[in-house]
Amino acid sequence: MIDALEQAEAAVAACFDTPAWAASERDLVAALDAAHRIEQRLAAVKLTLVRELDGRGTATAQGASSTAVWLRDRLRLGVGAARRLVELATALDAAPAGVRDALAGGAVDVEQVRVIAATVETVHTAAGTEAADKAVSVLVEWAAQFDAALLRRLGTRILDHIAPEVADAAADAALRAQESRAARDRHVTISEQTDGRLRLCGILDTEAAAALRAAIDPLATPTGPDDSRTPGQRRHDALADVCRLALRTGELPENGGDVAQVVVTTGYDGLTRQLGTPALDTGLHLSADAVRRLACDAAILPAVLGGAGQPLDVGRQRRLISGPLRRALVLRDRGCAFPGCDRPPRWRDAHHIHHWADGGDTSLNNAVLLCGHHHRHLHHSDWKVQLSGDGHPEFIPPAWLDPDHLPRRNHYHRRN
Repeated sequence: MIDALEQAEAAVAACFDTPAWAASERDLVAALDAAHRIEQRLAAVKLTLVRELDGRGTATAQGASSTAVWLRDRLRLGVGAARRLVELATALDAAPAGVRDALAGGAVDVEQVRVIAATVETVHTAAGTEAADKAVSVLVEWAAQFDAALLRRLGTRILDHIAPEVADAAADAALRAQESRAARDRHVTISEQTDGRLRLCGILDTEAAAALRAAIDPLATPTGPDDSRTPGQRRHDALADVCRLALRTGELPENGGDVAQVVVTTGYDGLTRQLGTPALDTGLHLSADAVRRLACDAAILPAVLGGAGQPLDVGRQRRLISGPLRRALVLRDRGCAFPGCDRPPRWRDAHHIHHWADGGDTSLNNAVLLCGHHHRHLHHSDWKVQLSGDGHPEFIPPAWLDPDHLPRRNHYHRRN
């Protein structure tokens, strides 16, 4: 084994010394595929060695507290990476032979192995050994097309393919378990900082997460090309807007209410001339300018707020595909429809297949959801988009990429 690895190392070193610029694009792509296969084969060898050393107790025999700690020092890894290496070695050792062979053959990568092993274990528990064996072959086949993240999502419905008679019951049990975990783990922690700011962190369950995204996403979009706020700052401001909107409803419990119940003590002259240091009822201070902002919702200063109208203005700027039509488009495409893109529907662009300027109508049959990058790419490249017979978008690659112009679809947003 050592001789073979030394020969492989020498061969890889020779490849590194070969100038890549002299190769054709076709040869570069073929070399990339080969390098990736070799990388996975080496990963299989490495994990086999780690598992054997772990089983022999080599680490503790050499004075380390664990194999992960020994690997950290031996291979100069971070402790997290070393632990994951031991976990992967254990998972590969317990995985069915078909999974180990697929990794050794370069057909899957180590993250896909982790997903396949976990999915097969779930299938074995729900449907038995025969179904688990079928799952291995199906998942290895899927791994040739999909990365680990999408493979995990597809694996949640694998029983539909290999054991439909138990799929519904297993899916229902998994969903109940997921909801139970979400209910158990939900929490929000509010930590007050010394300067009056709050540190907010937590985990939301599925329903609360959907409600939060629905509430803050429309308010967190950039207001225009001059909006210099970071995404985190926009989400912060959107959350504050949602709280203000809730306070204005007058429907909160008695300890809630409108914005004016935040008590600020200041003189009228100081308010109008922006002088002095007004104080909150918590003892902290605000600038006079901040108090003027708060007073816009109280009875001190009459004001016509522009903030409430801004989302409508933004909506009118997206007038071509909006409202119920956009919701229907999101339900159909579920994210950027360009092949290989996993970006979700939030803040995606609605593109006219037959351009509006060329007489295209605004309808679901003439629209496709794209992220900003692929929207620009489609406008400035030879890619074409059309709706297939089943009403879903498919993309025609340019001749230089595929002379046969075979249509391609996005598989990341499939429902099952």
